[in-house]
Amino acid sequence: MAAALAAGGELCVCDLAWVVDQAQNLVSHHLRRLRTAGLAASRCEGRLVMYHLTDRGKALTEAVLPPAETL
Repeated sequence: MAAALAAGGELCVCDLAWVVDQAQNLVSHHLRRLRTAGLAASRCEGRLVMYHLTDRGKALTEAVLPPAETL
């Protein structure tokens, strides 16, 4: 999910669920964990909650994943 956020910039739960081919409730749970760890942040846009990586999340994703593995 972090790689998808790194590539997509900002995505909603439904888009991330489609990208990673998992149920929305599972994706939401993992995004909550990323937010709690300070690696992702969210904002509301109408009824959608949009997620993006924080600077810390971007740095960690870049350090862990080779550039070819980001979506």
